Amino acid sequence: MKDGLTLEEAFDRLDDIVKQLESENISLEDAFRDYKEGMDVLKFCSESIDTVEKNVLQLNEEGETDVF
Repeated sequence: MKDGLTLEEAFDRLDDIVKQLESENISLEDAFRDYKEGMDVLKFCSESIDTVEKNVLQLNEEGETDVF
């Protein structure tokens, strides 16, 4: 995984990987390589989303913010 990759860039990369894997002209070796990269990118996305969810603030009835 590249350092400094944004979540949006990671989703774009996943889209590219899926398109490559759906290609009829992909070799088995390339498919395995792309699959592994896709799993790494997916793990990065999942961890990034978990981090964001933990930092989301929720406004309570008193107008104060609570960590969600």
